Amino acid sequence: MSQALRVLVVDDSALMRKLIPQLLGRDGSIEVVGTAMDGEFALDKIADLKPHVITLDLEMPRKDGLETLREIVRSHKLPVIVVSSHSTDGASVTLRALAMGAFDFVAKPQAKLADEMERVAGELIYKIKTAAASANLHNTVLPAERTAFRAAGAGRGRGVKKPAAIKASPTAIVAIGVSTGGPNALQQMLPQLPADFPGTILVVQHMPEGFTAMFARRLNESCTVRVKEAQSGDLLQAGRVLICPGNRHMRVRRMPLGMVVALSDEERVNGHRPSVDVLFHSVAQEAGPKTVAVLMTGMGEDGAEGLGAIKRAGGVTIAQSAESCVVFGMPRAAIERGHVQRVLPLDQLACTLHAHCAAPRVAPATRLKAALETT
Repeated sequence: MSQALRVLVVDDSALMRKLIPQLLGRDGSIEVVGTAMDGEFALDKIADLKPHVITLDLEMPRKDGLETLREIVRSHKLPVIVVSSHSTDGASVTLRALAMGAFDFVAKPQAKLADEMERVAGELIYKIKTAAASANLHNTVLPAERTAFRAAGAGRGRGVKKPAAIKASPTAIVAIGVSTGGPNALQQMLPQLPADFPGTILVVQHMPEGFTAMFARRLNESCTVRVKEAQSGDLLQAGRVLICPGNRHMRVRRMPLGMVVALSDEERVNGHRPSVDVLFHSVAQEAGPKTVAVLMTGMGEDGAEGLGAIKRAGGVTIAQSAESCVVFGMPRAAIERGHVQRVLPLDQLACTLHAHCAAPRVAPATRLKAALETT
């Protein structure tokens, strides 16, 4: 019998110190070896308990979550799953934790409903297992490099006046699907795009409701392209990045004035809302060969079949390379199905997207909007 995954639960709430072990106890391959009420106790227990993975609250007395995370990453190099509140402050500090080296996060249950508990338990168990399997990868040991990426991004975006909204129709729709490791990957890639980027970018990042608005604002601060959380009716414009809201699906729809975003509350697809497959199938149908689709770092298979639909429709399909992914699950699923035309490292994605979107050197009348109106 294989060794159980040893988990240390760190949370200042007595309720959560009881609830999280109960949720994890549903899986016989996971053993909660201890709990700690704050960072000081957690750091003292790591050497004795030798956990494989740590779940970490961020709002704690004495040594808070971020200080504790910094020490775990620096001294112990253990994967950390943040267990975060849904508040605005909770979203902000969670994004900081991801940038500092946390493997992923799970939002605390907002109610004691059976369905909600089942969802949180499944998500937490899955992420703990993936974190343990990925423990020897670079994602848990390179916070300094990630800080450098953020600083580079901030240098491009902050203090640079963004251009007025570009009214032109985009030359192409860039559809991006990403999950675990996505916040840092996007924070590295998007600031490399120029303000006059000729395409429009739609992003589905697996992230709960309440976190995507803060994430979009942080990206907008570090980018010269304009980034915002998507709303139904948003027009697809050149030089614009729209982040799908948490707990919504995102599609595109053809309207008299051009292509717009359509959000919905339909059932989860592949266990996700938002789902990458929903977006990819939509742009395949509506934009076809004027689509460039990218599957980036993430767990599972969401987006693989949608990428195939885009390829069949004549679009360009790209996957992030294994060595530059935190988790290679989503790109690998699409590659194994034969849906990927190019596999590229993270640091080559921005220039490749710009090249594909800038390639059609044609008159405005033949750009995306006109092309779609004549199909």
